[in-house]
Amino acid sequence: MLKKFFNNDKEEINKQDITIDANIEEEQKGFFGKLKKGLSKTRDGINEKINDILKNYRKIDEEFFEELEEILITADIGVNITTRIIEDLEDKVKERNIQDPNEIKSLLQEELSEILNDVDTSNSLNIEPSPAIILVVGVNGVGKTTSIGKLSAKLKKEGKKVLIAAGDTFRAAAIEQLQEWANRAGVEIISHQEGADPAAVIFDGVQAAKSRKSDVLICDTAGRLHNKKNLMNELNKIFRVVEREYPQAVKEVLLVVDATTGQNAIMQAKVFKEACDITGIVLTKLDGTAKGGVVLAVQTELDVPVKLVGVGEKIDDLQQFHPENFVKAIFDE
Repeated sequence: MLKKFFNNDKEEINKQDITIDANIEEEQKGFFGKLKKGLSKTRDGINEKINDILKNYRKIDEEFFEELEEILITADIGVNITTRIIEDLEDKVKERNIQDPNEIKSLLQEELSEILNDVDTSNSLNIEPSPAIILVVGVNGVGKTTSIGKLSAKLKKEGKKVLIAAGDTFRAAAIEQLQEWANRAGVEIISHQEGADPAAVIFDGVQAAKSRKSDVLICDTAGRLHNKKNLMNELNKIFRVVEREYPQAVKEVLLVVDATTGQNAIMQAKVFKEACDITGIVLTKLDGTAKGGVVLAVQTELDVPVKLVGVGEKIDDLQQFHPENFVKAIFDE
């Protein structure tokens, strides 16, 4: 009787494990579906154009590579990286003695995955062990506030106790917008009046995070890019507060950039990288552009990993960036 009881118990545990695995698999399919849908414009701009040139070529020659190069550049991958991709493809074609142009697509996917994985640090958020603090930087208009709200909701769903500090005190209505997102995400927020010292808000946020035993404190920062010196001074003041008051916290500095601005996003990113030690990039509005190739450009030129991508306007449309899934979503028909 006891043996039968234990067997039944084991069977029930196995059923639960299968259910959990099925739920995870279903959730992953859902995430990939959203990513694929969000990258539809980029897929049209790269995959469909490549399909068009494949119909016109029976052999791989210099003219074929020139057309492929043009497609990659118009997808905002960037001239330098495109040159590298084409040279690597030419080498692989020779090494593997590839004759059929149709094999180029799989070679290109392989090459893009290699480039996206060629960074020193992980594409995953560094928020373990608790407590962690995430400082979010970026100019106004790139989707900084919405990214903080979506990230808060994502982390809360993962079981984290999240607190937001509204440190962008200069932009009109920034605090109110962040308050609205905090409400939607179901997390608490620390804020001061408009025009208050951002570093003072972050100080209060740190004290609240420690007293409330928050797992993650997400700090908004001023989005003004008036000049590099003021930006640097402003951010350095915040970082000094964090180092002094929260030395035990794991730290992330996320730069939010707008994918629809293409090469301008890279220029903005370079200014911020000079001002502070960026550890990751949040690339927003990928669903609104055919130039999603900017992911490769911004990550490679800055040597900073893309950690999150925005592929829609809903609260759950901010996803962790997975290079292989990104490439697959572009070429998946």
